[in-house]
Amino acid sequence: MIPELGHFALMLALGLAIVQAVIPLIGTLQKIPNWIAVARPAAVGQFVFLAVAYGCLTYAFIDNDFSVKYVASNSNSLLPLQYRVVSVWGGHEGSLLLWVFTLSIWTVAVAIFSRSLPRMVAGRVIAVMGFISVGFLLFLIATSNPFERLLPMPENGRDLNPLLQDPGLIFHPPMLYMGYVGFSVAFAFAIAALIGGKLDSAWARWSRPWTLVAWIFLTLGIALGSWWAYYELGWGGWWFWDPVENASFMPWLAGTALLHSLAVTEKRGAFKNWTVLLAITAFSLSLLGTFLVRSGVLTSVHAFATDPERGVFILMFLGIVIGTSLILYAWRAPTVGSGGNFALVSRESFLLINNVLLIVLCASVLLGTLYPLFLDALGMGKISVGPPYFDTMFVALSVPLIILLGMGGSVRWKKDDFFSLIYRLRWNILLSIGLGSGLPLAFKGTDGLIVIPALIGAFWIILAIWDSIREKLVHKAKKWRGFLRLSYSFHGMILAHLGVAVFIIGVTLVKTYSVEKDLRVEQAKPFEVAGYTFVFEKMQKVQGANYVADQATVKVSYQGHPLAELHPQKRTYTVQTMPMTEAAIHATLFRDIYVALGEEIDKNVWAVRVYYKPFVRWIWLGALLMAVGGIIAALDGRYRRLATRDVHEIIHSNQAIA
Repeated sequence: MIPELGHFALMLALGLAIVQAVIPLIGTLQKIPNWIAVARPAAVGQFVFLAVAYGCLTYAFIDNDFSVKYVASNSNSLLPLQYRVVSVWGGHEGSLLLWVFTLSIWTVAVAIFSRSLPRMVAGRVIAVMGFISVGFLLFLIATSNPFERLLPMPENGRDLNPLLQDPGLIFHPPMLYMGYVGFSVAFAFAIAALIGGKLDSAWARWSRPWTLVAWIFLTLGIALGSWWAYYELGWGGWWFWDPVENASFMPWLAGTALLHSLAVTEKRGAFKNWTVLLAITAFSLSLLGTFLVRSGVLTSVHAFATDPERGVFILMFLGIVIGTSLILYAWRAPTVGSGGNFALVSRESFLLINNVLLIVLCASVLLGTLYPLFLDALGMGKISVGPPYFDTMFVALSVPLIILLGMGGSVRWKKDDFFSLIYRLRWNILLSIGLGSGLPLAFKGTDGLIVIPALIGAFWIILAIWDSIREKLVHKAKKWRGFLRLSYSFHGMILAHLGVAVFIIGVTLVKTYSVEKDLRVEQAKPFEVAGYTFVFEKMQKVQGANYVADQATVKVSYQGHPLAELHPQKRTYTVQTMPMTEAAIHATLFRDIYVALGEEIDKNVWAVRVYYKPFVRWIWLGALLMAVGGIIAALDGRYRRLATRDVHEIIHSNQAIA
């Protein structure tokens, strides 16, 4: 009965999503207050029914109800309870249910926190999110029903993919989906503004906090995914440029551009059309990424052929969302003013170039991701677009981005003089070159030459942050103790930009100075890697909940001083009999020692892979600083005060017209 209840709850949620999408929108067009008022209760009701459906599927996993096809395909009675709970989103159908449920959470949040917005605006925003819910619920119910029965019921399930039996599965997908789906709010605000025909700074002010929160979740989700791949796959890599990673990175790039564009639209009234287009782009890429990953297209382009119904639905839904949005944009955009003029050398111009570079980088990643799939689908052969292409494009486009990032805080709004700007930045230029060149040469000699350009860029950003703080305090006539009293948004900005600098340092040093050794290791015989001494002491069998592992004991010392005892494993899972490598890592802030166990070559002789990874933790530290900076900026009470002011102005304006 539980699966039937879950399916019935999905049907009721679909009914309320249709009500949420249609009735309030008609109410805003016909100016019928009672119809507009339907939006919030419909959104809350949809959330309740989706929570019931999600709870039913979770219960089916906990209860080992293998009469549900999805449960039988992704669970097993030996699977530990925590992984049975998160197996709900371990496959295609459950991940789509998580997508829709996450969308309902965002919709309810908008319904609750938008009470200060004009009724017409809130009605349109919630209606647009209702239309998105209708599309996803139709897709879920018609082609990807997670409650489909399997008769006769098997005695046991096929088990969750061993790669997913990790704590990373608990946190990574929900974070990523909160980011993906969160961009639907910015999209809904943009479409609502287009429908209303009023693209002023107010809609940007209302949309900006929601976009910022979505960007925070997506940043954390991508960072968690990178860390998970690093320690779980046994390759010692933190980013592989595979299509799944790219599917999340593209909306992050577009979302970063959108955040900067929203700031300009809010503060200066410029970039109005560009900001709307970025909101549409960010959410469209979220849709594209979600469906590419979960439709099977990335693992095999022939997934459409094996499941044409699902593939056609995906293409139709993407076409409707993106096509309708762009048609509406093309209709309304010519009626919107430019929002003020600005010179070539100005903060507005620099931010615009920054956004264009981010979108070009996003387009490059999109091309490298989809081009092989299109060629294969058209029968024109198989090609692989790998890291050399992506690394080249990323480095080439990152250089001007870093230069602009270091100059943006010093250039004036509206108009500035280029030579005056360079004069103001003269010490930053000299110091960044000096520090970026001097430190690697001092520590590494001529071996440090290769990292100099990147470190110059990192110090360029750090010195720009210092300048921004100093200028802010001088402008406000505050001493250094007044630093903490500066706005939350300013603190968030400098912390996020510091995260970029830390990330650059981490990526550069780990790529340049990493040491990797594949070794044939004999028991009790010492070996050295990167100045560290390793001793393979013993091997023993370890019994897990649903696996058996060969576990090594490896002692690590440095210059004769004991440092760590590591326990890498080679696991064999009971049901799927898939061998899995569980690496052992000794981590500090400045380096990782990473040991992965291979196969047994001979008696007491094993293949072992050892990595020395300097500054690898700075990659995730940089991402964490960006996310924390976003959180601090989102706490700025100025957003709420200005939104309330905008509402009062609209009310007074309407009263004056009346």
